[in-house]
Amino acid sequence: MKTRIKEYRVKHNLTQEKLVEMVGVRHETIIFLEQGKYNPSLRLAYGVARTLQTTIEDLFIFDD
Repeated sequence: MKTRIKEYRVKHNLTQEKLVEMVGVRHETIIFLEQGKYNPSLRLAYGVARTLQTTIEDLFIFDD
């Protein structure tokens, strides 16, 4: 899986720490999401997408 989380985070001038606070997850979760090493639950994907003012489809690119 690939993500555009870092791209959107930088676009909104957010640090990883600030995104962690806004989404309510551990710092490691955001790191792993940005690296594409963690498949999020639907709830987490929605929360991150909503926080970054985009859609799940724009934020996450799932490999077939």
